[in-house]
Amino acid sequence: MAGDAERIKELEDLIANSQYNKRTQKAIGLYKAQLARLKEKVSSRRSGSQADGYSVRKTGDGTVVLLGFPSVGKSTLLNGITGAESEVGSYAFTTLSVIPGVLEYNYAKIQVLDVPGIVRGAASGKGRGTEVFSVLRNADLILILVDVQFPEHYHAIMKEVYESGIRLNKKRPDVKIKKTAKDGIKISKTVRLPNLANETIEGVLRTFRINNADIVIRSNITVDELIDCIEDNKKYVPGIVVLNKVDLVSEGYAEKISKQVNADIMISAEKKEHLEELKELIFNKLDLIRIYMKEPGKEADLEEPLIISRNSTVRDVCSKLHKDFVKQFKFCRVWGPSSKFPGQKLSIKHTLKDMDILEIHVR
Repeated sequence: MAGDAERIKELEDLIANSQYNKRTQKAIGLYKAQLARLKEKVSSRRSGSQADGYSVRKTGDGTVVLLGFPSVGKSTLLNGITGAESEVGSYAFTTLSVIPGVLEYNYAKIQVLDVPGIVRGAASGKGRGTEVFSVLRNADLILILVDVQFPEHYHAIMKEVYESGIRLNKKRPDVKIKKTAKDGIKISKTVRLPNLANETIEGVLRTFRINNADIVIRSNITVDELIDCIEDNKKYVPGIVVLNKVDLVSEGYAEKISKQVNADIMISAEKKEHLEELKELIFNKLDLIRIYMKEPGKEADLEEPLIISRNSTVRDVCSKLHKDFVKQFKFCRVWGPSSKFPGQKLSIKHTLKDMDILEIHVR
């Protein structure tokens, strides 16, 4: 184990001290591939000897996890937006378990989880890091809370999130890797890759013991993204960066720090300032839409919509309403933005839009 730790440190130093250019691209790519394999090996060994972490059942229309250093104000924020009774203290490590709450907004019921504050090294298992990141990997949205007085925490958190295998506000690159029995590595590209030569791609694949494969690349990727696609164990989750406690500093200073940490919104959880704007931001970032249901021969229920994810189909609605609706489905009629005309007859594969009215006909 000590040998692996030493090798990881050695590789990290090599990467940090190497100047990236066309001449060094392949060498750095191979260092990164070796580092990724080693970290995965160490992580697998650790997870095998520790508990899997918290088991939190997902409920409602989406799950948001509050992430931050101890005493950043997560418990106060949870109480402010959900009414949950999470213990609040001005000292570190007040939250010792996952505290759930429900945010009700635009008829959506959103599960919000307050997890223990993380520390540096959390992705390696320090300070309940294993448990916290097991919850994060199942989130629909991660809300990163940063204390305006400690802006350096932002980069530390982002590093831990990345090291834990979570890719915040990113989509998986369009890369397909199909292992074959022979004929070596064949690379097809539909985009230019100015920072990734074929020999680097081949070298990285071989580091992962992939010597025969067809690889199709449709995104302009970096070597790190290539490694992510090879490992294929990363979680791509949307995130919001919230700057808290802005009531304790001047407006100008808060604005300056907001730019430094790429904050999406500035709030004071303690003073309950800008919490309504935060609720709207959470709803929009979860990409939820409202669908109004209508029974055949009756008026549509325009009082309380059904909340579903954007780009959901009629099949998704049927599955959410009742397990038998998919089997018994005949056709549907739709009024609203996704229909060409009012009451259009459509199939179960039809993609719905926000504010549609849906009438389902079953056998």
